[in-house]
Amino acid sequence: MPQDFLSNAIYSVTPTILVGLIFWFIMRAIIRADRTERKVHADIEAQERTKAARWSLENRASDSATPAPREPATDVNTPGVSRGV
Repeated sequence: MPQDFLSNAIYSVTPTILVGLIFWFIMRAIIRADRTERKVHADIEAQERTKAARWSLENRASDSATPAPREPATDVNTPGVSRGV
């Protein structure tokens, strides 16, 4: 172990500084990974919203072009009996 004051102080502070730097690098990596993951997730959500909007517009256009099939009318007095209209 070093005997003079300056080298003893450096020897004492070095492990704390190294542990602090390792902690800082780990936290930096975690925060960057989280930021990147959130950005990718937001991009995917935007793509899915665009697909859903496009699909909805296409279905509205096709629904208005072809009328929906009509169900046969049932007799009001006899449940389940079709009038054949």
